[in-house]
Amino acid sequence: MTDEQGPAASAATGRDVAAELAASGALDELFARIDAGQVQMTGTDGLIPGLIKAALERGLQAELSDHLGYDRGAPEASMFDNSRNGSTPKTLATQVGPVDLDTPRDRQGTFTPQLVPKGARRLDGLDAMIVSLYAGGMTLRDIAHHLHATVGTELSYETISKIVDEIGEEVLAWQRRPLEALYPVIYLDAIVVKVRDGGHVVNKAAHLAVGVDMDGVKHVLGIWVQTTEGAKFWASVCADLANRGIRDVLIVCCDGLTGLPEAIEATWSAATVQTCVVHLIRASMRFVGYGDRKAVAAALRPIYAAADVAAAQAALEAFEDLWGGKYPHAVSTWRAAWERFTPFLAFPPELRRVIYTTNAIESLNYQLRKIIKNRGHFPNDTAVVKLLWLAICTIEDKRAREREKERGRPADQRKAPGRLVEGQIVTNWKKALAQLAIAYPDRINPHL
Repeated sequence: MTDEQGPAASAATGRDVAAELAASGALDELFARIDAGQVQMTGTDGLIPGLIKAALERGLQAELSDHLGYDRGAPEASMFDNSRNGSTPKTLATQVGPVDLDTPRDRQGTFTPQLVPKGARRLDGLDAMIVSLYAGGMTLRDIAHHLHATVGTELSYETISKIVDEIGEEVLAWQRRPLEALYPVIYLDAIVVKVRDGGHVVNKAAHLAVGVDMDGVKHVLGIWVQTTEGAKFWASVCADLANRGIRDVLIVCCDGLTGLPEAIEATWSAATVQTCVVHLIRASMRFVGYGDRKAVAAALRPIYAAADVAAAQAALEAFEDLWGGKYPHAVSTWRAAWERFTPFLAFPPELRRVIYTTNAIESLNYQLRKIIKNRGHFPNDTAVVKLLWLAICTIEDKRAREREKERGRPADQRKAPGRLVEGQIVTNWKKALAQLAIAYPDRINPHL
């Protein structure tokens, strides 16, 4: 049995035992008392905390017996130098409420329990619950209130803060991890977050980069926080990615920020910079009246759906003849971005769908904004990166479970290890990769 199979197998066995006990009628009396309100499931005097207490104390007694060399009540106990010496009470905070535990002691004071280490005040499952609640957008004080209201566990704001802070090193290691030498496609985008700066709350930009690897899997490459989204800062982001190992990028898809293409090419001179068509459509329709939006959007479609650059140029001229007089801004938006808009027109449909928009990262941003909305503002930049990282892990873990479910495999047997910020596989990636190999044979074939 492998390590991955072990937990699933033991969990299934536990469920089977519970089902057998229920089917045999052994639990009928307990169920009746629960229905009558005589037994509570959680809380200080709950059934589940009581079971945890009994299991932990039994395990601690077994550890002490192993440490002493004899079992409780053994006739040969007097032959050993060390012996039992009562117990020390302590309260453990758990996912189902506080558990009052009697930790056994030895007379010489040499017993060091492993099941519940000295100084431990929480079970690991509670820490995981707190981090999960934090990743969902709850503030530290909200988490403290939630734990008290639901399971009766009282933890201070400072304790919860320390639990969350423990993931800081993991986030830092992720942010500094080595990257692959080639990413065929990278998407760049930013979302606005509110951060306290001194006595004021200001808007800052959280910059995100998502790379598609050679297997077509999307990975969040990093999170960087800066006061504003600017080309100069994006240049430093690209430099950081290059320092972590990225030597070449075939296509970088980004919005129409002024100076951004030059900032990208300063790091990867051979990269093709593709302006996101969705951003371009939004920008061109910014001043279009509501009554005309549907008609204008339909008139723009022949431009970005054209077979080649010449056909797109003809479609733009037709659009100008039809709507240019009423909405000159729409026409000027397309003409200003023309050089960075047209690269994807040279590729077949399978590849166009991959590179013509940053929707791959915007769908992630949409989910992140929902979580950020619950927070109001952040105390500092580090808190922003921490929460976004946790949120991305939660989002991608959910996607991974859904993928494994679609493949007919248990979610706990997923191939991706925990805490790997791994996104979905690009649709029709094999066809797109084949087209990239034709378009960039010298740069992509050595990595196939």
